[in-house]
Amino acid sequence: VQVAESGGGLVQPGGSLRLSCTTSESLINVNNINWYRQAPGKPRELVALMIIGSTGIGRPTKYADSVKGRFTVSTDVAENRAYLQMNSLNPGDTAVYYCNALRDWGDYVGDYWGQGTQVTVSS
Repeated sequence: VQVAESGGGLVQPGGSLRLSCTTSESLINVNNINWYRQAPGKPRELVALMIIGSTGIGRPTKYADSVKGRFTVSTDVAENRAYLQMNSLNPGDTAVYYCNALRDWGDYVGDYWGQGTQVTVSS
């Protein structure tokens, strides 16, 4: 399963960005789409977890405390994309953001990652 993120860039504090995640597998067959981020010199950290239902519609199950109320995850089944909407961005959100897809093949669960997209929050 191929995973790719897009939508990163430079944004001023208080601004918004929407990251997109595409997979080579239909969202209907994906079990989870999760978002992580890694800031320079820091370990990768969880941003949001999302369960994907049998219809491809996502349901968030967890947000990191640092992004609650500001970030929202969703899916667009027609586009076969998952999104991370980020509002009220601050410099602390600067990081490489990764999309992670989990797909249950029956005898094992595949764990797939994109290459990441850079988000820089700076004035």
